[in-house]
Amino acid sequence: MMACVLTALVPGSVWAQSDTAPPTLLVVGDSLSAAYGIERDAGWVALLAERVAHRAEVVNASISGETTGGGATRLPELLRQHDPDIVLLELGGNDGLRGLPPSQMSANLEGMIEKSQAAGAQVLLLGIDIPPNYGDAYRQAFTGVFRELADTHEVPLVPFLLEGVALDPELMQDDGIHPTAEAQPRLLDNVWPSLAPLLDETETPGTEAVSTQPSSQKDSEERSEQASAS
Repeated sequence: MMACVLTALVPGSVWAQSDTAPPTLLVVGDSLSAAYGIERDAGWVALLAERVAHRAEVVNASISGETTGGGATRLPELLRQHDPDIVLLELGGNDGLRGLPPSQMSANLEGMIEKSQAAGAQVLLLGIDIPPNYGDAYRQAFTGVFRELADTHEVPLVPFLLEGVALDPELMQDDGIHPTAEAQPRLLDNVWPSLAPLLDETETPGTEAVSTQPSSQKDSEERSEQASAS
């Protein structure tokens, strides 16, 4: 896979508050979160930034080709630099594709969970699967890592980030590994039910965001809401 660094803070709002910063969401992932093969703004993390624009800031520290070992090495500096409230860990796919030991992947992810929690962040674990040609035993051990870590450390888990996408050829790129731009909203929908409660917990009562949407767009949305209500 082509190595592509994607570390971006995506501001979506201006925060009207005196001394409390908006919560920060840090995404540490691989090509599935780095918008590999599509426009960066079309990726599910960019869509997430749009969805939470009035509530939080999103930092995407995902790198195409990243393994859990690489993520574990980079994480301490990312925690120091961004001081996140929530860390989304989307790693492991490249470990599986390379046939690396699930025990090694587990140790790396566990260290990342523990370091994130020690830094005061909540963790959301995003699970992934591998093709069946790797064998049932390896595949079960691989997917079992995510469930075991989620249970042991009591962190929420998205069992399969590509649920509803991976088996649909129209939603996958020609390589059969990376989802298309059209699939990205579905990836976000897979993540959102587990992420939303964490975001609710991190918000400070009384925090208010001032939207930077164009007034014409805001007026259009308000008219649509009024029409729906009537």
